[in-house]
Amino acid sequence: MDTIYGLIPLMLIIGLFMVLIFFWSVRSGQYDDLEGDANRILMDDDEPQLPAGKDNKQKTKDTRNWPDADEDD
Repeated sequence: MDTIYGLIPLMLIIGLFMVLIFFWSVRSGQYDDLEGDANRILMDDDEPQLPAGKDNKQKTKDTRNWPDADEDD
């Protein structure tokens, strides 16, 4: 029984501390943009952005000859 009398105030203090941390995170803007990071990952550019220069010419057309999936050999 003595353990319960010690644990109840300890759990109330820990619970109050967690509520204060939650309110602090809401006020500091932690939950403002919930979908931004998820959309940024999905809408990533396909081609990497390389700095312009002589050595960094980007291909505009794929010259490889890939076989079609429908063709039989």
